[in-house]
Amino acid sequence: MKSPFSRLFGVSEKEEPVQENTQEVEQTEPIEVVEVERDEVHQIPIHQIVPNRHQPRTVFQESKIAELAETISQHGIIQPIVLQKIAEDQYELIAGERRWRAVQMLQWERVPAILRTMSEEEMASVALIENLQREELSPIEEAFAYEKLLKFHGLTQEALAQRLGKGQSTIANKLRLLKLPKEVQDAVLQKFVTERHARALIPLKKPDLQIALLADIIEKSFNVKQTEDRVSKMLEKNPEPSKARRKAFSKDMRIAVNTIRQSLTMVTDSGINLDAAEEEFDEYYQFTIKIPKKKS
Repeated sequence: MKSPFSRLFGVSEKEEPVQENTQEVEQTEPIEVVEVERDEVHQIPIHQIVPNRHQPRTVFQESKIAELAETISQHGIIQPIVLQKIAEDQYELIAGERRWRAVQMLQWERVPAILRTMSEEEMASVALIENLQREELSPIEEAFAYEKLLKFHGLTQEALAQRLGKGQSTIANKLRLLKLPKEVQDAVLQKFVTERHARALIPLKKPDLQIALLADIIEKSFNVKQTEDRVSKMLEKNPEPSKARRKAFSKDMRIAVNTIRQSLTMVTDSGINLDAAEEEFDEYYQFTIKIPKKKS
């Protein structure tokens, strides 16, 4: 039976033999027992393993790895890591880098592993999906993961959203973060600012303005509302020449947009974890808001 990943992204896997229906076989005839092939677990030397080149996670928290190492020390590795042999006495990780890092911390010599043979695209996709399902990636790492999946599988944002069970606006908003300067992306990766801070900078368009405001956000500890207000003032001082038509209604539009943003902030501050996405088009702003039925 194919895994959910195989069904979603077409990764080839060996089908398990299916036992034929034996209900009509006479009782005097022996019933053939079909054995299901199991993955063989190998004990692979730690020093022969190299990281996955397509690993989307760029920041590994040492404290989290240490916690995992403590768990493994007490209970062992319940799920083997997955590797692909790439040379004599060398293996590349397909899945399980956190476990690999944890056993290194424990100074193990070998780690239980399952060997697979995959194409370059399949290896990359498995690594991306594994991390996306853990929901521990930073917004920037998640955006890069979406970008790579779109490229590998030739999907539209809408098709990718359907396969991952996410909203198309969620995919689109994450990808918009990749248009920000590297300085802003790094600040999100290092958790100096939040994703909402970064998204508030997008309307500025110009990298120099975005980087300048980023410095103020960090230095003065601006919250999201203060950042949005500063962006609005900067846009008034630096209007885009090609957006002359927008000037006629920009004031009312800003009031409406800021009012909605403030309302969302108030709801979030009350403890409700909103899923809110904001998109700007030539003729209008669009807000997509999902409110959970149960308080998270």
